[in-house]
Amino acid sequence: MSSSSAPATLAGERNNLAGLLRTMRPRQWIKSVIVYAALVFDGKLFVPELFLKTTVIFVAFCLIASSVYIINDLADIEKDRQHPRKRNRPLASGQLQPVVAVSAAGGLALLSIVAAFWLSPWVGLILVVYLAQNIAYSFWLKNIVIIDVMVLAFGFLLRVLAGVIVVEVQNFSPWLYVCVTLLALFLGFGKRRHEIVLLEGEAANHRSSLSEYNLPLLDQIIGMVVTATLVAYTFYSFDATTALAHSKMLLTVPFVFYMLARYLYLVHVKHLGGAPDELLLEDRPLLINSILWAISVVVLIYVW
Repeated sequence: MSSSSAPATLAGERNNLAGLLRTMRPRQWIKSVIVYAALVFDGKLFVPELFLKTTVIFVAFCLIASSVYIINDLADIEKDRQHPRKRNRPLASGQLQPVVAVSAAGGLALLSIVAAFWLSPWVGLILVVYLAQNIAYSFWLKNIVIIDVMVLAFGFLLRVLAGVIVVEVQNFSPWLYVCVTLLALFLGFGKRRHEIVLLEGEAANHRSSLSEYNLPLLDQIIGMVVTATLVAYTFYSFDATTALAHSKMLLTVPFVFYMLARYLYLVHVKHLGGAPDELLLEDRPLLINSILWAISVVVLIYVW
C-alpha cells in the first residue's frame, strides 16, 4: 500500500464508522427505557439485582433496535433517496458502505440475543420475536395500511413484557400494557400524518402504505387513540390492587393529559412529529413534563 493511499483508507474507515453510528440511531434508544416500567411500577426500582438485570435488557434492546434500523435502511436505500430528510442518511447518501452495514447488523443482533438468552430463555425468545417482526416490517408489513403502525406498537409491548419477565412482577397492572400499546399507536399514527404532510404528493413513492392514508382518516384515528390512552391511564392510576400508590396515582393524570395535548399541538400546529423520540428531547415543555411525571410517579410509589 502506498503512502498516499493509507490516509485515504483511514479516512474511508472513519467515514464508515461515523456513518454506522448515525445509522444505529443512538438517540432513538430512549424508546427502550420502557423496559424499566415493570421495575418502577412493581415497587422494585431500588433492588440492585433486578435493576442490573433490567439494564442488561435495556442494552440488549438498544443493540437489536440498532440492528433493525440498519436492516431497514438497507431495504429502503432507494426510497430514502427520494425523501427530503432521509436522503441524508449514511446508506442513502453513500457515506456508509452496505457491506459494512450488513456485518454490523448481524453482529449487533447476535450479541443482543445471546445476552438476552444468558439472562432468561423467555427474554431471549422475546428478542428473537422482536427481530423477526421488525424484519417482516422492513420487507413487507410496513406496506400494509394500519398494520404497519400496529407492528411498531407491538415492539413497545415486547419491551414491557421482557421487563415484566425479568422482574417477576407481583403488582404490575395489565392496564399498563394497554397504556403502552395505545401510546405507541398514538405516536405511530402521528408520525404517518407528519410524513403525508411533509411529502405531499410524493408520499406514496416513499412508502406504498402512505397512499392508503389521508389526513381526515389519520386525524380520526389519532383522536380515538389519544382518548383511549387517557382513559386507560386513568383506570390504571386508581387500580388499587396494582398501583402501589393506590388512588394517589390519579395526581399524575394531568401530566399525561398535557403530554398528549402538547404532542397534538406539535403535530397540528407546528407540523412536527416525524421523529417522536427526538421530539421528546428537543421540545423543552414536553421534556420537562415527562421528567415531572417520572418524578411524581417515583415519589408517589416509593416515598409518599
